[in-house]
Amino acid sequence: MSTYVITVPGTFLRDVGDAARSELKRRLIPHHTDLSETQDVELLTLHEGGTFSVRLEVEAPDRATAEDDAVRLVAGALEELGVSAKDVPLGPPAVTGVDGEF
Repeated sequence: MSTYVITVPGTFLRDVGDAARSELKRRLIPHHTDLSETQDVELLTLHEGGTFSVRLEVEAPDRATAEDDAVRLVAGALEELGVSAKDVPLGPPAVTGVDGEF
């Protein structure tokens, strides 16, 4: 198993307030640990036009599983907040860091 830092991009197509974004971060913080902190990686970065990036750490046996798990975590957290996938489509994930043996 390796620890992957996965970036999941997305776009808020409807207004999601500060409280909802804070709650999203709170729900995902368990997946933002030592590796991210030592690399000074932000959990949630907001960009212009409603776009954003979420960076999570995921333990997985391979890259594809890590990417799938990260997307599932972000989508699940958004769904728990009552934000549908239609209102916040997610883009393709990307591995932005790996900590493990190969």
